[in-house]
Amino acid sequence: MILDPIGRDEAREMARRELEKQVYQRDKPSWLERAWDDFAEWLRHLFEKAPAPESQGSGGGWTSVAIVVAIVLVAVALVVWLMRGRRNPRSRKAPLLEDAPSTALDHREAAERHAEAGRWAEAIRERLRAVARDLEERAVLSARPGRTADELAAEAGEAVPELAGELAAGVRIFDDVWYGDRPGTPEGYARMKELDERLRAARPKPLETDDLTLAGSGDEGGPRW
Repeated sequence: MILDPIGRDEAREMARRELEKQVYQRDKPSWLERAWDDFAEWLRHLFEKAPAPESQGSGGGWTSVAIVVAIVLVAVALVVWLMRGRRNPRSRKAPLLEDAPSTALDHREAAERHAEAGRWAEAIRERLRAVARDLEERAVLSARPGRTADELAAEAGEAVPELAGELAAGVRIFDDVWYGDRPGTPEGYARMKELDERLRAARPKPLETDDLTLAGSGDEGGPRW
């Protein structure tokens, strides 16, 4: 039995039609992966043109080396610039609550408005502020200016030990979103909202009157909330 030979063009077309089948498309690389592969192949060709140490008069090779060095420098500068632009200027030492007077209800309403608008990072922050203000209003924590989110988790965890783990997890969500440049999510906000509701349902022992007086004695004008 003699088979007709298949020409190069016909074979290429048959291969193209075969690869267009859906089963092959699932593992097809993205455009970014293809672009990176093309760039890596181009660099490989440049390096192949680079002169060996013992070669003489290979001006084209040295030109390739110069191009590669320039590309590397530009890439390094671009990475540094991008990292500098993404660096989060916020500090974990910043107070959770602002100086302006507010109530837990104010922060809950603000959180809901942000959530309805899809601003999840802001919604998470406002809900954690509601937690902090609610604990102060119920005298579970002293109204201490400058308290950070991490300090809130530590102090509230001691006051409400049965929810210490949830408090630490909630503050981690806040830290990741607000200081770690991670995107806020509906799930993250839902966990923060649940934490607020569970703390509202809890009935921890309020601070003693002497403790509250001592906490406020360092500020002659009283708590600046």
